[in-house]
Amino acid sequence: MSIPKETKQYLLAEKPTGSVNLTSAFKLVTTPLPELKDNQVLIRTKYLSNDPAQRGWISPQRAPDRLYVPPVEVGEVMRARNICTVVKSTSANFKEGQTVVATSGWTEYAVVDAKECTPLQTVGSLKETHFLGALGATGLTAMYGLDVVETSAKDQVLVVSGAAGATGSMVVQIAKKLLGVKTVIGMAGTDEKCAWVRSLGADICLNYKAKDFKKQLRDATPGPHYVDVYFDNVGGAILDLMLSRMGKHGRVACCGAVSNYDAGDKAEPIRAWGEVISQRIQLKGFIIFDALPRFGEYTQKLIKGYKDGKLSISDENETIVKAKFEDIPKTWLTLFEGANTGKLVTEI
Repeated sequence: MSIPKETKQYLLAEKPTGSVNLTSAFKLVTTPLPELKDNQVLIRTKYLSNDPAQRGWISPQRAPDRLYVPPVEVGEVMRARNICTVVKSTSANFKEGQTVVATSGWTEYAVVDAKECTPLQTVGSLKETHFLGALGATGLTAMYGLDVVETSAKDQVLVVSGAAGATGSMVVQIAKKLLGVKTVIGMAGTDEKCAWVRSLGADICLNYKAKDFKKQLRDATPGPHYVDVYFDNVGGAILDLMLSRMGKHGRVACCGAVSNYDAGDKAEPIRAWGEVISQRIQLKGFIIFDALPRFGEYTQKLIKGYKDGKLSISDENETIVKAKFEDIPKTWLTLFEGANTGKLVTEI
């Protein structure tokens, strides 16, 4: 394999305040690659993870000390988690041709410290890309979020928004098939996605774009019991609505707010805050990095669930888009249009 001397990269050119303008937000450059030092590897990007959190990393509206990771600053390579191939290594832990996972960003090649790379696991005939999704950060997020609100078989009704997405689809399966929750209700944006969510184990899946969606939700979550656990991936109007469907002492796992990431000053407000007080609702925000000591445990539970036939992990769990390097930002942006089912992965 020839050793490249330079690489294409996408740099952040400006921090978008509303909808991302691809012509001004990112800048494509070609830059020289540094020589390898001791315990470093030169890696080539094969697959890029596309995640809603990336939008928050480039927002100008959040003070850096309010973020759980440092923001991506103007002039820096856009951050992303990737599956890569080792092209050259000065580390005893990695050899040429090995596949690794690294946060190397929107770059064709990168020179990184060996400690920043993780050897990619293999599980049977599963595609390696599932370690960016169902068996990667999104699967771990689903596991941890359900733990944060102490979900168990004693819970009778659990609702999850974004149920056809990377994290939501794993929440459905884990809640129903590993934890034994009696009734799991998903929300998705098309009838086709809802059918897939039901195939994963959801008892009900509601199309939130349907004209009678609110009535369907009321009918699916009747009082006086209402909802025990709500796993929130979207925030905004759906969260506001769900607060009015929570039972007493209900718990909300606050995972994401994708509906408002591009909204800027037009972000949907929460009007039903009185419900939090009257129903004694607990809202618990969480960040997956808090669960770092449990990553090994969670990964093994997910792998065991798959091997035992309880968790469905297949091509349907991910949307892989083959793209030219120049199309990386455009592919990422489709994440916010609901174009994907399961994990959205870019293949270079």
